[in-house]
Amino acid sequence: MKRFVVLVLDSFGIGEMNDVRVVRPQDVGANTYKSVLKYNPKLKIPNLEKLGIANSAELEIGNIKFSKEAVYGKANLKHFWCDTFYGHQELMGTYPKKPKTEPFYEAIDEVEIALKKSGYSVKRFGSPREVLIVDECATIGDNLEADLGQVYNITGALDLINYEDLLKIGKVVRSVVKVPRVITFGGKNVSIEDIKNAYECKDNLFGGINAPKSGVYKNGYQVQHMGYGIDSEVQLPKILEGVAKTILIGKVADIVENPKGKSIFGVDSDKIMDRLIEEIKNNNNVFICANIQETDLAGHQEDVERYGNRLEVVDRKLKKVMELLDEDDIFIVTADHGNDPMIGHSNHTREKVPILVYKKGLSSREIGERSSLSDIGQSVAEYFGRVLPDNGESFLGKL
Repeated sequence: MKRFVVLVLDSFGIGEMNDVRVVRPQDVGANTYKSVLKYNPKLKIPNLEKLGIANSAELEIGNIKFSKEAVYGKANLKHFWCDTFYGHQELMGTYPKKPKTEPFYEAIDEVEIALKKSGYSVKRFGSPREVLIVDECATIGDNLEADLGQVYNITGALDLINYEDLLKIGKVVRSVVKVPRVITFGGKNVSIEDIKNAYECKDNLFGGINAPKSGVYKNGYQVQHMGYGIDSEVQLPKILEGVAKTILIGKVADIVENPKGKSIFGVDSDKIMDRLIEEIKNNNNVFICANIQETDLAGHQEDVERYGNRLEVVDRKLKKVMELLDEDDIFIVTADHGNDPMIGHSNHTREKVPILVYKKGLSSREIGERSSLSDIGQSVAEYFGRVLPDNGESFLGKL
């Protein structure tokens, strides 16, 4: 029986990266771990403490002390900025390629031409920055929730178009733009008028649809993220085919291709942890990656109290996860970036992330500061006797 389990605490960074003054000056001083613990001094996360979160962050704070038995390290982000999608692609073994940042209005002409060549009816809507309306059932514009200029949204009314056909629109857009992400999503019981009524423009540059306001999240929601320069053929789910099953739980299931594995969607932290426990119980020869998204949502909401609460919810079930693992299994807790709720803005923060390792019978080891999240992925690959061809240096030998 061989099981390698990775739990991503989405956005749980442990301090600014060395390059933030140059690439993201708004993140100078960011430390999600420090902010959450300082605001919640009585926070109870004994399992994360035992695994070495303070060791990894090099900071004791509140109730959280250094652990003498921890096996730990930290990782830098190789992907540009600090992005959930790219963080998970990097973890899965992709060497991030630098995309382009531009508001949708700069790409609108090219996108409109490509869509018309593909046979779609296209018209423009909104002011001062226009979005596109395609076949009176979907819109294309800037994502107004992520870092502006990095993501375009295709927002569809799924009573008017099925999701497979909506994805075809998304793929046309992805084929001609170079922004980091194109997100194709939609929901039922909404009209194109509902979507148009949620139009907003930020900074007179970024025109798009306020997705929560549009109502597409409420019923029958479906989503797929398409990244720039992403080749699923070099990632863990593909590389592990034939030797281990891949199970993705939570947001990672939305954003990593896993056609021959098992993808389980969800957001609620309690349910994600319960499903993780269930899949560990019922599988061997398996790589499982689960994402706890609610920490990241609390960061975006700048809600420090809720962030701490979500950590406690996860921590209460970590003990059960570890109890299910035997001497041959490996369990890692990590993150994909930061989202410091006290930094003064509601976006992700470019931070180093923890690598906390549990292996029965193993204690008091340091795996150092890694250059990429792909080092985790490469360690998974080596564990199952495979190699990721694109990126990553395994630390399995240190365990």
